[in-house]
Amino acid sequence: MVTSLPSYAIDIEVDTGGRPVLDYLPENVDYNPAIPTPESVLGMQLGEWHVRHDQLVHYLNVLADASDRMTIKEMGRTHENRPLLLLTITAPHNHAEIETLRQRHLSQLASGSEPSENAPLILYMGYSIHGNEPSGSNAALAVAYYLAAAQGEAIDTLLTNNVVLLDPSFNPDGLSRFAQWANMHKGTQLVADSLHREHNEGWPSGRTNHYWFDLNRDWLLLAHPESKARIAQFHRWRPHVLTDFHEMGTNSSYFFQPGVRARKNPLTPDANVTLTEALASFHARALDGQNELYFTEEAYDDFYAGKGSTYPDLHGSVGILFEQARSRGHLQASINGNLAFADTIANQVTTSLSTFAGAVANKPALLQYQSSFVGEAQKLAKQDKLGGYLLAMPDDLGRFSALTELLSQHQVVFHVVTRDVTVDSQTFQANRAIYIPLEQYQYRLVKSLFSTQTSFEDNTFYDVSSWHIALAFNVDYTPVTRRQSSSVKWDANAKLVQANPMLKFDSNAYAYAFSWHDYYAPALLQSLLEAGVKVRSSQNSFTARTQFSGEVEFPPGSIVIPAGP
Repeated sequence: MVTSLPSYAIDIEVDTGGRPVLDYLPENVDYNPAIPTPESVLGMQLGEWHVRHDQLVHYLNVLADASDRMTIKEMGRTHENRPLLLLTITAPHNHAEIETLRQRHLSQLASGSEPSENAPLILYMGYSIHGNEPSGSNAALAVAYYLAAAQGEAIDTLLTNNVVLLDPSFNPDGLSRFAQWANMHKGTQLVADSLHREHNEGWPSGRTNHYWFDLNRDWLLLAHPESKARIAQFHRWRPHVLTDFHEMGTNSSYFFQPGVRARKNPLTPDANVTLTEALASFHARALDGQNELYFTEEAYDDFYAGKGSTYPDLHGSVGILFEQARSRGHLQASINGNLAFADTIANQVTTSLSTFAGAVANKPALLQYQSSFVGEAQKLAKQDKLGGYLLAMPDDLGRFSALTELLSQHQVVFHVVTRDVTVDSQTFQANRAIYIPLEQYQYRLVKSLFSTQTSFEDNTFYDVSSWHIALAFNVDYTPVTRRQSSSVKWDANAKLVQANPMLKFDSNAYAYAFSWHDYYAPALLQSLLEAGVKVRSSQNSFTARTQFSGEVEFPPGSIVIPAGP
């Protein structure tokens, strides 16, 4: 016999995983009620859903409109046309003279003079260069709110005579890709099982940008608009501290630099590590206050100048890597218990605020370190056996143009050679070679770009130790000793030879052709195809009589455009 049981409407309280923004922030601080919270604008609590980049942009614009401490600018656009934002946050009276403060800071650096006691610290806070490590960018919302709304002595001390640059998303395209994945697989009831689809992201993952490139390997290459915009702002401000917030394996805890001291770039000053240790004590104290597990001075190296925590170190800044165990979704089981997305956000907020506290407490040391960095670079250059590097322009002028453009983006000084010079049996022709002197502010970066060192105190690497710019661009080069450098003649106003433009095509031409080996050949081909021009690719080499250069041999793969219909 079957008995029919009455059905009842049962209210089940569902844990969405989110928290109000104030739960992420210090309790002993008052907040300006006129400043909108993330939840009041986005309609969700932080950690409830993974924030999309468009939501992040919307909230930060609302915040900037509401706060006189904050301005917001667009640095550029990603491949998917998302805006790259940079917030400048300081006391209201500083905004009226922000350009003066910036120029004064750069002038003091260039001169190597002692910094004024009233000189501002420049703190560049950067988040989530890997889009599927989203706790950083989500934490940036809480950090921005804190900077706009907090009241009291701590925030006044931070903003009255310092400037915070907040870059909320290093990788907007990857962040949005991962947010879509995590949100579309979130259930009404959170699932912590690591085998659940939410925690096993499909390919391509949100780690990379639109072209699936790891932007944390692009600080030197500058192949992508995100990196170009960021480096331009870095050199525009030359911050004293730059943060780089990441995530790591779910079963880990929390890491902050310094890492293994023996595994740092040999060109990074020891004083940099000492300052990083000083800041680390503030992170440790803050995480202790939250009863959070963490580790430091283990596991991570700091070699490659093309990474976010190392590039600043070669410029007189203190780059700091943070790694949070990932929830890779909204809730995931780990050996330490269930790890909630909100918990990962909370730790990134905590160490963002401890970065502020540590920087302010160590302000004299940070100012002095960056100021002395210039003098130390000059001293090292004078002690170096080398005077610089000569680079020869190849027949592919486009490739050399790309190389010199990259040097300029990194503020590396170079000069055009104005007289033929032979060094170590290699001749460098006038106006077809450049000389990069070591006596310049970028001494350490230049040494890194030309490093061939393969043996180190500790040969354990995460991936690479360096990236040799001349070898990467396949150009002939030679190191120049200090004695040899006296024979190198250059002029600041000299120009490299330029390609002869085709002013007029021969109307009787049978076809037009160009070699595929030219650096810009792919770009030219794409332009032709977009214009509807019919093109052919040669399978074999061939020789042709040309209008401008006589007989020319074209290698296999050359592009041919028939002149006829």
